[in-house]
Amino acid sequence: MDASELQPITDFIQGLVPFDTLSNSALNRCCKSLSVGYYSKASAFVPLDETDPQLYIVRSGAFEVRNDDGELLDRLGEGDYFGFPSLLSGEKVSNRVRILEDGLVYYLDPDTFDYLRVESRQFDRFFNRAFAKRLRHQARFKAKELTTTSRVSSLMSNNPLIIDINASVSDAAKKMREARVSSVLVIDNHKLCGILTDRDLRNRVLAEGQDGSLPVHQAMTTQPKVLSSNALVFEAMLLMSEHGIHHLPIVDDERAVGVLTSTDILRGQSSQPLLLIGEIERQNNLDSLISVSKQIPLLLQNLISADARAEEIGRVLTSVTDALTRRLIILNQKLLGEAPMAFCWLAFGSQGRQDQAACSDQDNGLLLAHEPDEAASGYFEALTKAVCSGLDKCGYIFCPGDIMAQNPKWRLSLSQWQSRFASWVNTPEPKALMHASIFFDMRSVFGPASLFDSLQDKVLAETKDNDIFLAGMTNNSLVESPPLGFFKKFVLERDGSEVKGIDLKHKGNALINDIARVYALSAGIKEVNTAKRIRALMEKDIINRKDALNLADAHEFIAHMRLSNQGYQHTHAMPISNYLQPKHLSSLVRHQLRDAFKVVHDAQSGIKLKFTRSF
Repeated sequence: MDASELQPITDFIQGLVPFDTLSNSALNRCCKSLSVGYYSKASAFVPLDETDPQLYIVRSGAFEVRNDDGELLDRLGEGDYFGFPSLLSGEKVSNRVRILEDGLVYYLDPDTFDYLRVESRQFDRFFNRAFAKRLRHQARFKAKELTTTSRVSSLMSNNPLIIDINASVSDAAKKMREARVSSVLVIDNHKLCGILTDRDLRNRVLAEGQDGSLPVHQAMTTQPKVLSSNALVFEAMLLMSEHGIHHLPIVDDERAVGVLTSTDILRGQSSQPLLLIGEIERQNNLDSLISVSKQIPLLLQNLISADARAEEIGRVLTSVTDALTRRLIILNQKLLGEAPMAFCWLAFGSQGRQDQAACSDQDNGLLLAHEPDEAASGYFEALTKAVCSGLDKCGYIFCPGDIMAQNPKWRLSLSQWQSRFASWVNTPEPKALMHASIFFDMRSVFGPASLFDSLQDKVLAETKDNDIFLAGMTNNSLVESPPLGFFKKFVLERDGSEVKGIDLKHKGNALINDIARVYALSAGIKEVNTAKRIRALMEKDIINRKDALNLADAHEFIAHMRLSNQGYQHTHAMPISNYLQPKHLSSLVRHQLRDAFKVVHDAQSGIKLKFTRSF
């Protein structure tokens, strides 16, 4: 190649980052080493030699990189690169490069590529960063696989080994040996009543000097934690991690259908959310928790980029918030000493419903087993202030309405909470209900389940079939309406600035939350997650199947639009908000969004007719 032929190549290459950092001699050696190839769209894919990696430099045309599963990793045009991951890692070429438009590509051999990395630190750093970015992008698809498609049913052992409750441990051990498994499910009258594991045999039979005639029910673990086969693998991993168990019975419709073990999970993919939760649980001071919590926004963006379902993103983020809350409680109890009585840390609002998104503030309270004396009051005041302050420093800002456990108004005994709810239920004044509706979406994230059940059962007993209260709650839920005007045009509002948009949270998802809450309280349903409430209402025929599915789809679609919009805002360094500008939507998405709001409007009309017609 003479100088006249080399000059156009040199002019092109030296205009590219990071080749523009090379010395003249290095650039000259690079350009002399280049080969050129032409690829036609008719060929479909670039023929890559998996054992002979090279750096490919796109001179013209368009290409896209996909992994073995066909997932899109990158789209490339003039001045972009592919092939560098294999050059850096030493692994075989595994991705495929599809030809979108006819183009020219320059090849750089491995020896010259390595020479340039040594010659220029900026060159080496550029491709290492590009490689790290590619790995992060691939991790998004792993997150998507875990959170949106990987269910317990895909990993669990089907046809579980079972044994009758009256059998002996010797019989159980023989069955386990023959089946080559480490657990057996114990059944009483066709229902799961326990699980017997290798650990149970060691600790409750051998270590206690018992013989093989001991009945299974005396050695088994009673009331084991269970999940349904449709649950996320992430949920199973979290449950097993929290309770230190390695065998999880899978139950559908009260029938044991399988067992999920820690070994089963190890065969699957690890979970970024679970790793983050594990990291939270290992921290021993507030400063380190603050540092770890900075990963939460990145987790959210990865889940959004992976196109995970909004319902599942909410559950994943809330699980992280729960873990952070529990860790703060535990760390502060180490400083303050053992609590003077049993207590539950209550989560309200979005954390209670498990549908948190970006910019979540705190909504929490404390449930005490009984009325505290002066010393106990001082202990819980110190604990709640420390935990709420810690949450604020970790990114969960103080509640603007002061609905937090550090406020004595929301730090109450069981009897006081029961009285507080009774006053809201029996005297349903509009202002009180507007303020209190947040409390009816409550969940315990720390403390004995029996204590929380005592409160929730009492509340549901008072709300079920309470016509006056339900009418008040319904009227409160109808104060706002979906943003549809005449001719189904969107009604736009200002987001606190000059920008007009659609408030997807308060004019969309919040309205569906209100509707599901009214129905659930009327039926005494314990679920507080909106999607689960709707499913429970459908199963009890309180809402017909068609309307329930439409409402669930509208809730998911609007929430997904809200999260996608926040992902767009984050990517473009815009303030994160719930406001969506319609100009960013295609005509198809506009139509779908109008249909979703129409479903909300019809559902509001339905609860108005059902719960207020007698008033």
